[in-house]
Amino acid sequence: MKALILAAGVGARLKPLTDATPKALIPVDGTPMLERVLVKLKAAGVKAFVVNAHHHPQKVADFCAELSRRHGVPVSVSREDDLLLDTGGAIKKAAPLLKGRDPFFVHNADVLTDLDLRAMAKAHKDSGALATLAVRERESGRAYLFDAKGRFAGHDRGEGNLTWAKGAVPNPQRLAFDGVHVISPDLLDKITESGVFSVTKTYLRLAAAGADIRAFRSDRWTWHDIGTVEKLAAAEAWVSARPS
Repeated sequence: MKALILAAGVGARLKPLTDATPKALIPVDGTPMLERVLVKLKAAGVKAFVVNAHHHPQKVADFCAELSRRHGVPVSVSREDDLLLDTGGAIKKAAPLLKGRDPFFVHNADVLTDLDLRAMAKAHKDSGALATLAVRERESGRAYLFDAKGRFAGHDRGEGNLTWAKGAVPNPQRLAFDGVHVISPDLLDKITESGVFSVTKTYLRLAAAGADIRAFRSDRWTWHDIGTVEKLAAAEAWVSARPS
């Protein structure tokens, strides 16, 4: 398998920590987040990596070269120096590096979780879905909406702002997204959007056309992001408390 690690974020809510350091290179318990994510994905069977870069892109690229040497895996960099492309734009730009016969992971670099990635990849392959999204019940201003069978049906952007793929479904499951996808390579040729766009826009269009995009419930595993100083501290505390 391959993986795209989304590491281009500016990290505005982490200032001043991110003034001179890319958000993806912020350390948690002494290890940069980008390295933590790469190591976890490698343990799940990923053998080649792509990392996108925008904020301090050369620092990210230099660190990727170091990661490749240290962990013995190829790490390519998809640079977005002039324009931050959002998740969909990032996947589209990196598509030539991600193509192959196997599904690939897309994993946010600012997400720390003990999610069983092998189980998620197996669930994706067993279902035959075009994409599988790690989701859970938690407090979140935005969420994905799924039908009773766990199929992607819409997007809740908060404050009652709902976008449905095919029309409202009864009693939808409103689930927060973990920032981890497994995507079948067929999706890459189906991305018709261009420029700066969220992959959610692509998922909505494809689901409206009948594509099977599934939920993978991750509630049993711990999840943190490092989006704010407070969340970074909580992630640090969780890592420090885990058995070495």
